[in-house]
Amino acid sequence: MADDAVWEAAPEGQEEPLLDPRTPSWRSDGVMETLQHYNSRWRSIRIMYLTMFFSSVGFSIVIMSIWPYLQQIDKTADPSFLGWIIASYSIGQMIASPFFGTWSNYRPRREPLVVSTTISVAANFLYAYVHLPTSHNKYYMLVARALVGFGAGNVAVVRSYIAGATSLTERTSAMANTSACQAVGFILGPVFQTLFTLIGEQGVTWRTIHLQINMYTTPALFGALLGIINIVLIFAMFREHHVDDMGRPQSSINFETEENEQRSQDSQATIDHVAVVSTNLLFLVVLFVFAVFETIATPLTMDMYSWTRKKAVFINGLILGAVGIESVIVFLAVKVLSKRTGERAILYGGLVIILVGFFVLLPWGHQLPNIQWEDIKNNSIPRMTFGESLASLRTLEWMLPSSNTTEATGCPMSQSWCLYTPVIYFGQYITTVILLGLGYPACNVMSYTLYSKIIGPKPQGVYMGWLTASGSAARILGPVFVSQLYTYLGPRWAFSLICGIVLLSLLLLEIVYKRLVAFSVLYQRLQEQIS
Repeated sequence: MADDAVWEAAPEGQEEPLLDPRTPSWRSDGVMETLQHYNSRWRSIRIMYLTMFFSSVGFSIVIMSIWPYLQQIDKTADPSFLGWIIASYSIGQMIASPFFGTWSNYRPRREPLVVSTTISVAANFLYAYVHLPTSHNKYYMLVARALVGFGAGNVAVVRSYIAGATSLTERTSAMANTSACQAVGFILGPVFQTLFTLIGEQGVTWRTIHLQINMYTTPALFGALLGIINIVLIFAMFREHHVDDMGRPQSSINFETEENEQRSQDSQATIDHVAVVSTNLLFLVVLFVFAVFETIATPLTMDMYSWTRKKAVFINGLILGAVGIESVIVFLAVKVLSKRTGERAILYGGLVIILVGFFVLLPWGHQLPNIQWEDIKNNSIPRMTFGESLASLRTLEWMLPSSNTTEATGCPMSQSWCLYTPVIYFGQYITTVILLGLGYPACNVMSYTLYSKIIGPKPQGVYMGWLTASGSAARILGPVFVSQLYTYLGPRWAFSLICGIVLLSLLLLEIVYKRLVAFSVLYQRLQEQIS
């Protein structure tokens, strides 16, 4: 890592000027960066890593349990509304990112960081109390998740701070570490959820404050605790630091000076904006497909394998926990592999792996999923064609559950595709999980690394805001897309269209492949053409 430093001793009788030999850092008065300044700078950057990780955990820690929790608190909720609840997080983040980013340009970054985290803490407490109202509970959950997302708008502040607190030689590694913390947080959040399933659906009730502590509310309360810890760390350890492209500490944190604006305009003139937009689109696709998978995992396994709510949350949490371990290995591997093959090749290979993963998930057998018997007793059978009716009659005899249970399981007949769509075998599901665990982290890290190199030496706050908006848009479109398509047309249509989207992204990457190069390489090419 860039912060692993070996320092040179100063001449006797002088204050110890200390230098990382790989990354020269000089104070504005010409004296080398001191060890105290260096340590403080990297301590603050690590706090930003933690902030990114905690924010990601706050999003994903309840993903696997939102659907069963929603079913428990509001019987009127359906899978299509689930998509809106999950998307509300990203809607809030998309709105908040420019706001907090602008705030951080004119005021100390500690202010937007603390305010945004406080909003997330309050929103998590609201989520734990959405069972209290007597009606419209699903809308309270929608508001709670939107506010958690609004608090997560501090991602733009985090990335702009890291861009300003690192030299060019440090920045790529720091940005890759930041994206790794974010991705690991998204993946490992469900692991915490899995541990909380041991509490059970009933749990215990703290009657004095009307708080239910169960497998659904505890993850949100844990997220609130992480937020409080984050606020304490920001007050205790975070300090403002700004260095120029060579790593020389700057005495002022005002980025809006006329000199800096002119320098920014000069560097903007040669940035390949086609490459910038293309990378944003590719990043959107990467986050879109993973958001689709996180959204659909619980409903899909409940429908296909007749799992109960608790079993679906528990097993999917374990599976995503294993994916988290797999992703950590991938993060370590791609940093080494990229030095041999380059970032573009790894991004291309990751997208191919994702494409294969969703292709494997397409239903192709003859066995149909078990039908949810509760729907039949309630006379909620949808209108079907004569052929569909015959098919359902032939399969109902062996699909009926052998014993009564308190919770109806199986594929609900309100989803008419359950009567004719083959089951997705568990082996298919696990294969897809493994492939996504390989492709997603590789694409995530390489997208950020390429993006940072394409932008070059200019301040990256605005551009990182665009990338944050692209990720938010993906997490909005993904859950809404898959919940609507899955509910009404089934997994065959949903996963086929995802394969088509990934194919289009591969075509785009093929077209712009030669343009996805570092700013310095592009500048050198331009100089050669001029000469």
